[in-house]
Amino acid sequence: MSLPTRMTAIGISAFGPPEMLKAEERPVPQPGEGEILVKVEAAGVNRPDVVQRTGNYPPPPGITDIPGLEISGEVVALGPNVARWKLGDRVTALVAGGGYAQYCVVPDVQALPTPANLSAVEAAAIPETFFTVWHNVFERGQLKAGESFLVHGGSSGIGTTAIMLAKAFGAGPIFATAGSAEKCDACVRIGADVAINYKTEDFVAVVKDRTGGKGVNVILDMVGGDYVERNYDAAALEARVVQIAFLHGAKATVDFRKIMHKRLYHTGSGLRPRPVADKGRMAEAIEEKVWPHILAGRVKPVIDSTFPLAEAARAHARMEAGAHIGKIVLTL
Repeated sequence: MSLPTRMTAIGISAFGPPEMLKAEERPVPQPGEGEILVKVEAAGVNRPDVVQRTGNYPPPPGITDIPGLEISGEVVALGPNVARWKLGDRVTALVAGGGYAQYCVVPDVQALPTPANLSAVEAAAIPETFFTVWHNVFERGQLKAGESFLVHGGSSGIGTTAIMLAKAFGAGPIFATAGSAEKCDACVRIGADVAINYKTEDFVAVVKDRTGGKGVNVILDMVGGDYVERNYDAAALEARVVQIAFLHGAKATVDFRKIMHKRLYHTGSGLRPRPVADKGRMAEAIEEKVWPHILAGRVKPVIDSTFPLAEAARAHARMEAGAHIGKIVLTL
């Protein structure tokens, strides 16, 4: 296959509002040892992309400054020592950057076969949220069948994924917080047993009421701030609280005696800086445990909207407006 030497990508012309995202010409990257080159058909938009655009989330050392953490498309070139993939394979992949472009280099162990029952847009909506939820809810949080679960931001890409996977693996009751009646309805439609409008209800009170005062076994939180202590109040004995972001701030005043009284575990992780080998292990587990649910149609990414690559600024504006339900995806 003859490949071009130049491609269109979305660059960050200066840190600031969505309008700082500009289409520009870049060299087509070349795959190195253990890497594949993917011709991108769709790329997911995620909150870290927005934070990178504002100058608060720089890419790890050695990673392109082109934003974009997940893609789907066709393998068009192979680096040395790539064993699994061949030219023409269709993949969906987690990347540390470079997704907002016509071509993207991917560590081969971070790619997964595109499920035959999903479109390119749906496939591109999988990696960032599914890797995040799998690792944090099921590996770090150890959520098991029959255990109760609470996810904040239930209508987001992470939230919808967490609800669906918790349901698929037999957890329950599943609680989700969201900021409107419409978003709460969406959470229920995809599997939440109880959706809590955080603008009009106290999630701690609702959780306590619906669990007979016991609280929930696992909490996935991307809010932080004053939610930290409220999560402790909503947690059951020996519950696991997993932190993945701090939308309300990374600092809080907390009575840590609650950790002792309830024997709580509070953990967390970030995905982007993790070594390739770590992400490869996650990919193996996801393909083994989660892919069967996707192929059977029990789990499917929730798509809010799509935008052409050249309109990445509009996609970011949509995310920042906060009205989206599920994933926002760029198409090529």
